[in-house]
Amino acid sequence: MPSEKPRRFSFLLLDRFTMLPFAAAIEPLRLANRSSGKELYRWRLVGPAGDWASCSNGAQVRLDEGLDHDPPTDRDEVVIVCGGTDISREATKPVLNWLRRKARGGATVGAVCTGAWVLAEAGLLDGRKATIHWENHDGFVEAFPEVQLFRSVFVQDGNRLTAAGGTSSIDLMLHLISASHGDELAAEVADQMLHTGIRTDQDRQRLSIPTRIGVRHPKLAAVIARMEANVEDPISPARLAADAGMSTRQLERLFRRYLHRSPKRYYMETRLARARNLLMQTEMSIIEIALASGFSSPSHFSKCYRAQYGSTPYRERGTATANLRGASSSVIDPPSAFVPPSAFET
Repeated sequence: MPSEKPRRFSFLLLDRFTMLPFAAAIEPLRLANRSSGKELYRWRLVGPAGDWASCSNGAQVRLDEGLDHDPPTDRDEVVIVCGGTDISREATKPVLNWLRRKARGGATVGAVCTGAWVLAEAGLLDGRKATIHWENHDGFVEAFPEVQLFRSVFVQDGNRLTAAGGTSSIDLMLHLISASHGDELAAEVADQMLHTGIRTDQDRQRLSIPTRIGVRHPKLAAVIARMEANVEDPISPARLAADAGMSTRQLERLFRRYLHRSPKRYYMETRLARARNLLMQTEMSIIEIALASGFSSPSHFSKCYRAQYGSTPYRERGTATANLRGASSSVIDPPSAFVPPSAFET
């Protein structure tokens, strides 16, 4: 039988947290109470500042209390870290200590959007399965190799919960509602939210490659998937073509017809996009980033990077902090539109 005691959620709102995943996490709880006619869930908003928390969109949310006014941890409590932009700066000692104290007290600890980064900094995801927004995936893998990172919309590993961001928070909360109070209530909450397709922890975050590139060609999609999966050790166009069952010339024509660039150029842009993510999100050295992006030398990497982005990796890193604080995202998508020829095209 379900417990009659309301389950308590504590939402930790970090500075510049992202509004959508927070709202998508708290609304299913409200609707579960409304639909059931019972107080199944209670929640409170906490934060380092104690009074207000600022969203990445500029809005402010009033907090119930700060980290220094905390009631005893209940084993039924669920702590959700809500992250946003420039997340590494929010992993402060008070925040990490508060989370560790909650975990020691037996609370279920989770995160939405980039909040998983802070959980990892606190050591609460060591040896665990987790997910984070696809924008931050590469940087997270490099920073926290001890965490088993997945590209699912959400992951539950025992008393650790992570959701990738955006509307994935809805799916995580529906999963929890279903586990505690049944599929029927979870479906009713989803219906109230016009959430017509409930995703599971087996669903992936991103659109399929054909949808992303706007081209439904199975061989082209398969080649791009291999490129994205082999950034650190690039595969030659000849090998890609042979494995796809076509000649190198056919592969060249396919890329130029649908993507307006050669396979070599597309691959280069994909590698540079990953390099820029690592440059903005991690403390890796330029040499380490070059190697992780498939470049054998820093000089070649710097030349290609400057040709693509108009600045060297060294200069860009020098202004990365200012750019991060003034922007909602520090991530560059893999190429999807025509870019004029540059120095790395041969």
